[in-house]
Amino acid sequence: MTAESGSKLTRDGRHTLVQAFPISVSFEPDSAVTSPSLTHLERAELLQKLGVRATFMGIGVDRIDYTKGIPERFRGIERFLEKCPAYKNEFTFVQIGSPSRTHIPRYHDFMQEVIDEAERINRRFQTSNWRPIVLLTRQHSHEEILPYYRTADFCLVTSLHDGMNLVAKEFVASRRDDQGVLILSRFAGASHELADALVINPYDTEELSHSIHRALEMSPEERRIRMQRMRAIVKERNIYRWAGSLIGELCAIRTTNTVRKPSLVRAFAGRP
Repeated sequence: MTAESGSKLTRDGRHTLVQAFPISVSFEPDSAVTSPSLTHLERAELLQKLGVRATFMGIGVDRIDYTKGIPERFRGIERFLEKCPAYKNEFTFVQIGSPSRTHIPRYHDFMQEVIDEAERINRRFQTSNWRPIVLLTRQHSHEEILPYYRTADFCLVTSLHDGMNLVAKEFVASRRDDQGVLILSRFAGASHELADALVINPYDTEELSHSIHRALEMSPEERRIRMQRMRAIVKERNIYRWAGSLIGELCAIRTTNTVRKPSLVRAFAGRP
């Protein structure tokens, strides 16, 4: 098998084109923007329901899968609190973790590893009415997740390997207030489109810690500019453009008398 131009494979006279078609999410129509004071109030209410009092909130939404980098994420939060003790009692990270393939021993054990890591960090820092990590290990509907997206100071995506990761795009699509910061793994396909995220190496605990601090300290104006640019990308590259690009590429394929019609392999990620 040989590769030509990085996207064409030939074997036994048959040609296969390999092309990436980044899938997207539905984009919420613009409406009245929530004021910052109401956003803070809604955030406080969400945290109160979780039994936590805090001023700042981060959010993570993932299947509990070893490719999502959840323990690495928690260690980045731990390092952030070590380096920035002023945020103790002020910042809480909410991790929505959907159980995944728990009938498989490796996944069952990983679920326990994630729970143990969250509990270890909480034991180290928590007080009577505050803890740094709230881990919610059940399935949540999109409607349940939306309030967290809309009020979080940042969304943390630390995938160790991810074809796309739609959580990153869902967070951006939800931010009609043009606020919030996306911290995004360079190993997620979405990082190639969302260049205004804070792109990090999830294995680098120091870099992750620094990015959390940068997200919380970022000026509203910088957050607005970055989010507006990312929202424009998600809005433009929607499901209709995805389907049109795929069909257009298929229609562009031509056959000749000497070369059989190549097949097209679609490469895109489904919902994380």
